[in-house]
Amino acid sequence: MPTTARWAAALTLTATAVCGPLAGSALAAPGLGPSGLYAPSALVLTMGHGDNAATVTPERAVTLNCAPTASGTHPAATEACAELRGAGGDFDALTVRDEVFCTKQFDPVVVTVDGVWQGKRVSYERTFANECVKNSYGMTVFTF
Repeated sequence: MPTTARWAAALTLTATAVCGPLAGSALAAPGLGPSGLYAPSALVLTMGHGDNAATVTPERAVTLNCAPTASGTHPAATEACAELRGAGGDFDALTVRDEVFCTKQFDPVVVTVDGVWQGKRVSYERTFANECVKNSYGMTVFTF
């Protein structure tokens, strides 16, 4: 059941992140939307303690929309979108910050990302040794 609940939550948040901006444009007057087409970039990021996404119940979830402008419930959406653009949307390309010192305590944290980045489907999962290590990757993407 936890896996079913996790997927239901992820799908709901993904649908809200992807379809939410579309609902607002449907109410806007014709011709007031973006002047050109853009590939959507809407993600749902979740975090939970455990060994893998199949057994973890998400403790936190945020949305991150990066096109046409940065928005969502991510606490630093503008910075996170800029960081992802710099990494070409590759979460594995986010570098570890040198100035962060973490303990070797093992309290695994699983981060998942589901959605669309520049029009391409994204599904990412990574297990970090602890929350400090998770927060040390990149500057803002995983800090929520």
